[in-house]
Amino acid sequence: MSKYAPLRDFLVAQKVDRVPMSFAEIERVLNLPLPASKQYPAWWSNNPSNNPMTREWLEAGFETESVNIGSGKLVFRRVRKMAPSSASAAPNEARADRHPGFGFMKGLITIEAGFDITKPFDDEPWDSGYLGGEARDGKLAARK
Repeated sequence: MSKYAPLRDFLVAQKVDRVPMSFAEIERVLNLPLPASKQYPAWWSNNPSNNPMTREWLEAGFETESVNIGSGKLVFRRVRKMAPSSASAAPNEARADRHPGFGFMKGLITIEAGFDITKPFDDEPWDSGYLGGEARDGKLAARK
């Protein structure tokens, strides 16, 4: 369970679609101080790979808006309804808003240590022509 899960539970329980909060109120809900990163607007973006707390409000069906770093206030706006029971779902369970095939190949591709993925895979020079032909005098000649 994430240390930010209490925020998700709090938001799921809200009956309104807009939940204005101060940073201090969020800290009371979490029962811990927000990190120093709270001073950066990027911390409050709705990018799910941004930070662990972002995933919690997104999973609760909310996004942030009207973030005011100077006054330490923001608004959580509901973007989809969530059932209260889904807020406590296991992190590896399939989510209803994602296709079951999402991420199914994660971890299946590995790159051998020392393999340079930027190196061309064949010995052809990069400027040898277009679609297998070589340019000579402005004309495309067939390769032998």
